[in-house]
Amino acid sequence: MHQVRYFLAVARLLNFTRAAEECHVAQPSLTRAIKQLEAELGGDLFRRERNLTHLTDLGQRMLPMLQQCYDSALTAKTLAQSIKAGAVAPLAIGLSLAVDITLVITFVTELVRSLPGLELRFMRGTGPEVAEFLKKGEVEVALAGSVGETWDRLESWALFTEPYKFVVGLEHPLANKGAISSEDVTKARLVGRTHCEHLAEVSAFVTNLGMRPDTHQVCNDADVAALLQNNIGVSIMPQSSAGRLWMRSLDLEGFNITRTVSVYAVSGRQRSLAASTFIKMLRAADWSSIEPHSQAGVPKVA
Repeated sequence: MHQVRYFLAVARLLNFTRAAEECHVAQPSLTRAIKQLEAELGGDLFRRERNLTHLTDLGQRMLPMLQQCYDSALTAKTLAQSIKAGAVAPLAIGLSLAVDITLVITFVTELVRSLPGLELRFMRGTGPEVAEFLKKGEVEVALAGSVGETWDRLESWALFTEPYKFVVGLEHPLANKGAISSEDVTKARLVGRTHCEHLAEVSAFVTNLGMRPDTHQVCNDADVAALLQNNIGVSIMPQSSAGRLWMRSLDLEGFNITRTVSVYAVSGRQRSLAASTFIKMLRAADWSSIEPHSQAGVPKVA
């Protein structure tokens, strides 16, 4: 980059002596560096005339690109120094499609207060996709239920366990029932969640009831809520998600599928201050408010 810096100084001043003084370098060193740059670029950048030094056609074409290159290098250096000093704190978080973001909003809010330079990036995916985000270093920390395959470097800390429930819209004929029978849902049209972390278990259960597991299919819970609020079928989802999306949770005899939501990270990989703090907050929080009979528990920051 010092070659580029010397070139930009000469291009601005059109004087090698003055450019060397500005760059605090001996003129022969500056001249040698520019010749090396010219050799790399394959042509002269300046026409060297005693009092009329000026840019060649190649020099004129290179000037805006090398200026941009130099400015980007300075920006990168400044950003690196800011991150090292803690003025900028980037944090990439992975969330499975089946985890409601409101579960972590309290912790994120607290992080923003503690780290004013916090820069958040969220990535969504299925459980296995979240595991891949972690492996590839695309996220530092993640929240999900089951992530499928195991990996010896994948660390996890269980936060809470909750049941899956049959759910309906608030205006659905079954909404006023606390408990339902298999006869109540056998003829209902199921809105299947293709992103469900226990899709195989849910599909097997509803098939045994005589329901089609794929009558309707969606890939996020907001779409499930939109369909159910208009009485387009029933669905099955984690109880905390149902409560936050204003749907009615129903108990069905013999249905006892649960999920455990955990925070994941990669063992042995250096973590940023933001990631370490976030993990500690999640592990220290009181998750008891997310109980089997609660519609929408909110975890408490310790």
